[in-house]
Amino acid sequence: MKPNHHALTFGLISTFLTGLGFTIIAPVVPFLVAPFANHSNQAFIVTALTAIYAGCTFLAAPAMGALSDRYGRKIILLTCLAGSSIGYLVFGLAGALWMLFLGRIIDGLTGGNIVALFAYFADITKSEERTKVFGWAAAAVGIGTITGPTFGGLLAHFGNSVPFYFGAFICLLNLVYGLFAMPESLALDKRLSKLPLNRINPFTALFDVLTMRNLSKLFIVGFLLWIPAGAMQAIISQFTWDSFAWRPVAIGLVFSIMGLQDIVTQTLIMKHLLKRFNDKQLINLAIVSELIGYTLMALSAITQFWPIFILAMFIYAFGDSVFGTAFNGRLSKQASDSEQGKLQGGSQALQSLARIAGPLIGGEIYTLFGHSAPALMGMILLVAALLTLRKR
Repeated sequence: MKPNHHALTFGLISTFLTGLGFTIIAPVVPFLVAPFANHSNQAFIVTALTAIYAGCTFLAAPAMGALSDRYGRKIILLTCLAGSSIGYLVFGLAGALWMLFLGRIIDGLTGGNIVALFAYFADITKSEERTKVFGWAAAAVGIGTITGPTFGGLLAHFGNSVPFYFGAFICLLNLVYGLFAMPESLALDKRLSKLPLNRINPFTALFDVLTMRNLSKLFIVGFLLWIPAGAMQAIISQFTWDSFAWRPVAIGLVFSIMGLQDIVTQTLIMKHLLKRFNDKQLINLAIVSELIGYTLMALSAITQFWPIFILAMFIYAFGDSVFGTAFNGRLSKQASDSEQGKLQGGSQALQSLARIAGPLIGGEIYTLFGHSAPALMGMILLVAALLTLRKR
């Protein structure tokens, strides 16, 4: 079908909301959890809320894509928006701990709509325009991820639940817009006649990619980086509250550092690095940068001197941005064209598992061993990653 303004607008707003939903919770979650937890287990509950959202998204993403192939894109995308709106409301209105978890479960299950969204973009654009449109979609997710903590922190000035009411309102607004303006993109004759179980199994893509022998070392390195990254991103709001007594506005702005650094790195720095270094050298540079970042984070926890933490965030975010580009570049060169989709799907599945395990591990060691423990774990795992890269 020929793309139209409303179809693209609806799709890009939906991808923005997907990024927003993953991060808007970050600045305020410790303050919402505090009435239902004691200090000894609060950090673990905060990180568990992040892990359960990531876990639900991991489980739901293949199913959302397959269901959209069977029943059409529109009904699935609108259902996901309704679910996200309900999830936000439940979380914002929570009067008990189980309601906080229920809100994130609902939002996480419907947050798996990103697969259906990319299928929708593929439907409504010509093949020669898809790279450009997918670039817009990736940018929309990135903007949502950057602005989520900032929105959450600023809106929390009016009440800790206000960011979630705002999220619910935007989802409902986009749902109404899509209901009347979004055209169905998948014709009846192109839909699946039945739904094979392997299409909705999230472990299928993961198993497929882990059986590719020439990629085992690269994925081990990636997993060693993604585990502490998941822990750090989940615990950072609790960490800054405990270590520096920061409030949601300051916490939200700190989260934005990562997004802004990513933009600067990708637009101004990366093109020069690509001329001078190959993928493996860039991966080494990224790991060393992240290692320095984790070291400074641990030092800031020990000294409780927040400027060290800000410096750590800038250095870490630079390394994280470089690693993403270099890792995906090296990954894509290790497989044939016919395996690219399977490769990227498996990589995303492995990252999702790290986003589940990382927060849970980080929250537990934060409680048991102190504020610097997640950063120290990152230092140890990144040294292991460097040694893995050196191993023949």
